Amino acid sequence: MAYIDSVMQKAKGDVKQETSKKIDELKKKVLIDSYGEVQIYRKLDEPLLLYEVPSPRYKGEEKGLIDALMEIALNVITVDARALTEEEKRKKYFQKVMEIIDEAPELKVPVNAKEFYAKAVVREMVGYGIIDPLTQDDQLEEIMVIGKDKPVYVYHRKHEMMKTNLVFYDDQDIRDLADRIARSVNRRIDMQVPLLDARLPDGTRVNATIPPISIDGTTITLRKFKKDPLSVIDLVNFGTLNTEVAAFLWMVTDGMGAYPANILIAGGTASGKTTLLNTLCSFIPNNERIVSIEDTAELNIPVYHWIRTEVRPPSIEGTGEVSMNDLVKNSIRMRPDRIIVGEIRGAEGYTMFAAMNTGHRGVMGTVHANSAKETLVRLTSPPISVPESMISSLNLVLMQNRIHDRRKGTIRRITEIAETVASDDMKMPELQTLYSWDPVSDNLVRTGSDSFFIREICKFTGLTPPDIEKELDLRKTMLESLKQKGLRSIGDVCSVTQNYINKRRLLV
Repeated sequence: MAYIDSVMQKAKGDVKQETSKKIDELKKKVLIDSYGEVQIYRKLDEPLLLYEVPSPRYKGEEKGLIDALMEIALNVITVDARALTEEEKRKKYFQKVMEIIDEAPELKVPVNAKEFYAKAVVREMVGYGIIDPLTQDDQLEEIMVIGKDKPVYVYHRKHEMMKTNLVFYDDQDIRDLADRIARSVNRRIDMQVPLLDARLPDGTRVNATIPPISIDGTTITLRKFKKDPLSVIDLVNFGTLNTEVAAFLWMVTDGMGAYPANILIAGGTASGKTTLLNTLCSFIPNNERIVSIEDTAELNIPVYHWIRTEVRPPSIEGTGEVSMNDLVKNSIRMRPDRIIVGEIRGAEGYTMFAAMNTGHRGVMGTVHANSAKETLVRLTSPPISVPESMISSLNLVLMQNRIHDRRKGTIRRITEIAETVASDDMKMPELQTLYSWDPVSDNLVRTGSDSFFIREICKFTGLTPPDIEKELDLRKTMLESLKQKGLRSIGDVCSVTQNYINKRRLLV
């Protein structure tokens, strides 16, 4: 009996030890990536990766001293920062705060901690407080503050959604940051206006909410855009499209100098619609005048003759609003060669189609929809309400989707390229699919349908379908050459594509 008891005890001890080992294993952090001050870890018991940056938590005397330095700095610093870059502004403020520390011994700032406090004050005054390191990381697409005592989340271009080691412990700190951001763009966020949706001077898009809109406290969402915009070669490298489709889109966007396509990019939120639109815009010949209309300016096109316009929300008194529809109407009076509408939501859609139907070519934009067919339904339904007879002026619908692939994780793909085919009775046109995404091979495949739009290009250029096919192959070869050479920046790519268009125009 004693022997059995000892065996049982040993077994229990082994199980306990094994369980303890497994728990320890789950708690282990494994470093999977690092750059600069950023370290990214995986923990087996965490569903998301962990994004960590050095971030001291200011509390007690430290926070009091930083607040005191900020108050002095706000009253003393008279630097005109309007003409300064972000980096220059930070340097100037850092120098000024260091001077304040040296000239105010009564603050008793430790000699070996002067730079620490000066940097902390600059982050609060010029930057974004504790999330400032995140705003400096060009690998991040989104920074999400969801409330006090909760981790800040980020969406990484490579590693997707991650939890950070940064936490706001006081809702007032989040509220102060939201107020500061709003003031920097001459806006406000308060009980009367509890929502903020704006674009910062560096192009970052910000959305903020305060109670009672957001029940658990203040939230801030920052959407960052790459300083180096994605080119068509980047999209090919990511698998969003292939070189044949890239060559086809290049050809229909510039229209062989005679008949550019009217194109809508459809898809869901964060599917990559704006990135694809930006890429298509880079194919527009540099001798054309472009007018873009956006709710929040996001496009970054490397062209010469470009007028950017952005909506203006109403003031507190409800006056001064400039809507998308106002801007689309105004753009028609600006002698544009191209009209680019960032996102179609309402009456501006009707105005845009009216422009297409009165001879404007190469009009492009984006719309929220789940399929090419649904895109046409959305366009003809309220609040956009485009008459069915006007829809045939749209040539191509590009479906962009954000897909979770079990092999590759989250991917963005063009899943369908469809063209409209006008009906004889002026009713809703039919759709014909030209390219379709094959999920097995993860590739866009040509359906073999005879393109009506290509026929139109032939009619306006005098070329034959075999000539168009040769042109497509030539452009495909040029793009493949860029890919093989590793030339992917939008400047390098546009230098080649624009030079080709210019040479072809001179030879005609």
